[in-house]
This record gives sequence, C-alpha cells and structure tokens, in this order.
Amino acid sequence: MKKIEAIIKPFKLDDVREALTEIGITGMTVSEVKGFGRQKGHTEIYRGAEYAVDFLPKVKIELVLADNDVERAIEAIVETARSGKIGDGKIFVLPVEEAIRIRTGERSEAAV
Repeated sequence: MKKIEAIIKPFKLDDVREALTEIGITGMTVSEVKGFGRQKGHTEIYRGAEYAVDFLPKVKIELVLADNDVERAIEAIVETARSGKIGDGKIFVLPVEEAIRIRTGERSEAAV
C-alpha cells in the first residue's frame, strides 16, 4: 500500500475529486493548508501599506491505495491539477506499513 499526498491549488479540488471518482477512487482526506515553494508568496497593499503574504492557500489531498491503483491516481491528479503555471503543487508517495479499519478490525488493503 502507498499513501499519496497531493498539494494543489484550492480551485482544482472539485476537478481532482471528480477525476479520482471516475477511476474508482472514492476515499480521501482533504485539508486546507498554507505554504510556499518556488512561488515564494507575493505582496499586497492593505490600507495604503504594503505587506508580504508568505504562505499561500493550498489544499492537501491524502489517499491510501493498493499498489496497483497508485499510478492511475497520480496520472489523474497531474492531468487535472496542472495549469502549467508556477504553484500547481506537488505529489508525494510514501509507503504504508499497515491500515486498520476501526469499525470491523479489517487490516491491510481490505481496510482501505
């Protein structure tokens, strides 16, 4: 099993969720996060004063999938979240040692 963490622009969330649902992936956790990479934030003017906005709003999607679903999920996220402009986001793939469904006690891929 693998855990996919995708950090994307907030307005792309619905499109990414739909793309994942179309390929049969339904379970996910979504968090509103803030951060920056090469974008490095930007400056804004408020009441005549200029200030730096260092952390930009993003959305983090977390999925735990069977190994054979990972590449399809990555492709769906990349194709849907890509705008070609700086700040499109990142995808991280991590190994998952175990998953347990609390309600039933199912383990591993059966719990996902």
